[in-house]
Parts: sequence; C-alpha cells; structure tokens
Amino acid sequence: MSTIGASMLTLADWAKLIDPSGKISLIVEMLGQTNEIVNDMPFIEGNLPTGHRAVIRTGLPTVYWRLLNQGTAPSKGTTAQITEHCGMLDAWCEVDQKLADLNNNTNAFLMSQAHSFIDAMSQEMASTIFYGNSSTSPEEFTGLSPRYSSTSADNAQNIILGGSAGGQTDNSSIWLIGWGENKVHGMFPKGSQAGLKHENLGLVTVEVTAGIAGNRMRAYQNHWTWDCGVCVPDWRYAVRIPNIDISLLIAKTTAADLVELMIKAIHRLPSLTNCKPVFYMNRTVFEMLDIQRRDDVISGGGLTMQNVDGQVQYSFRGIPVKICDALLESEDRVA
Repeated sequence: MSTIGASMLTLADWAKLIDPSGKISLIVEMLGQTNEIVNDMPFIEGNLPTGHRAVIRTGLPTVYWRLLNQGTAPSKGTTAQITEHCGMLDAWCEVDQKLADLNNNTNAFLMSQAHSFIDAMSQEMASTIFYGNSSTSPEEFTGLSPRYSSTSADNAQNIILGGSAGGQTDNSSIWLIGWGENKVHGMFPKGSQAGLKHENLGLVTVEVTAGIAGNRMRAYQNHWTWDCGVCVPDWRYAVRIPNIDISLLIAKTTAADLVELMIKAIHRLPSLTNCKPVFYMNRTVFEMLDIQRRDDVISGGGLTMQNVDGQVQYSFRGIPVKICDALLESEDRVA
C-alpha cells in the first residue's frame, strides 16, 4: 500500500537530487522531525510559475452492447482543468552580532535560532495544508478543510460526520489521505526548488526598531522561504472525519466511535494499492483511539504498532496512523 509512482518524490528525495553538500538534506531531516506529514507528502514540480494545472476526468464514455449488423453511437469521456496555486512562506532572522558572539560559539548559537525557524515554518506549513483558504487569505494556498466542508458538495461521500451536536465549539477531525500521483500531492512552482530554502546572508548592517528607531547595528542575517501548495486532482483520495466532539470523547460519554469511523473512511478510498494511505489526527484524538482499542473486546483489525527504523509506528488495518499537532480542537462544525 505504500508504493507511489516513480515520478512522485518526497522532499527528502528532492534534497538528494538538488544539493550534494548535505545542507538542504539536513534542513529536510529537521522538518521531518517536527512534522511527519512532510515525510509522507510527495511533491511534483508544477507546470506553472505560480502553481500547477491538472486535468481531471469528470465523466466516462458511454459503452454499448450491440447485435450483429447494428452499430453503436460514438461517445467520449469528459475532462476538466483545475489550477492549483502555491503560497510563499517567508521569514527573516536577524541576530545582534554581539549577542551571537557572547559564548564564543557563534555557529552553535545561530543553529539554535535556525531550529526555531524551521520548526515554526514546518508548523505553519502543516496548518495550511489542512486549513489554508486562498478565498479569505489570498496569500495562502487552499488546504484540505475548505475543500471538504459541506455535506451537500460533490465530494460529500468522503465526509463522514463524527456526531458532534450543533453549538459545540471543541470539534476536531481525522483525515485519511491517499498520497499519490493524480490523487493528492504537494507541488512547488515551475523552475523553483522543492522544500524550505535557506539563504545565509552573513554579517550585515540593519536598522533596528527597538530603542531609537532607525539606529543601526551589525547582525547575522538569514532568510527562509518555502514556496509550495497542495494539489487534489482526485478528491476521492482524501477522506475527512469532522465533528469529533473532544469533550465527549475524553469523557467517553456518547463519544464518537473512532474505530468505526476509521473503518468507514478506509472504504471510501477507491483503492489502497495505488496510493500511500495515511491517517492523521491530533494527540488527544490519538490518545482516545488508543484507549478505545484497549476497551474494545474485538481484537481483529485494531490499532497495532511496529518498529520502523528505530521508531515506533502505529497503524490501523495496515495503514499508518500519525499525529499532526496542526489539527485543531476548535474546528467549525460541518453541517
């Protein structure tokens, strides 16, 4: 179930192809440590300077049974073009030279600052993957939640309600995403570089805002950019389980049956063999899923764990289950 087409590379794969020095690879590894979804999402280079235009099939041709000496009418399938746009995540780091040099280990101090920027951008990326909305925030790319937000939409069959009553404000979601080519994947603008880019501008003179505005000082300056987006050519390969009431889940009173909901989600994917399916949920939901499996007397098809590359990896019916802290507990209720 983990096979993806050879053209679908993760950020780690792109890093190996782009920079043999290892610097970019190090950044990608650090991203993966703080945000597992980066390790899972395959990326393609878009065919547009601002994103990617994909062709999706909207209808199949008509086929017929025929009798001898009787012909059939010609037919054709139908397609549509969708254009997905990338966003530009950007950050600057300026550290006073005197501060960085205090401990006589400037490089170690600057690396500690780099960790925080990589973590912050990783978290913002994960949040935008799920909640970005270019309709309300044009600077962002559109994430998954706005696409799976109505039970009256065309993709309603891939929205499985978790049972939260109206008026509840502590809702969360579980996602099952089938990563793959022409299914769900990440993208970066044509002619650009995949993943987080770091530019070390060295020691420069900058203006300060603290104290007397306009004063100058010498500072180590670094620039971080990440141009990326999400492309969903086939909406059938993402399933959202929204309206999971967190307070009821913790109280175990009329709580959502997470196991049943996840089983339903699995059966919404057209196939498990031509994509890389992964479940995502936040820590609270994962904890309660673990407890529900302990309390459940049915042992088959439950939550299991195995050791992968020295790390414990959980899975549900053979599909990896991963924690994503970007998934909120304050989502709007899907109606």
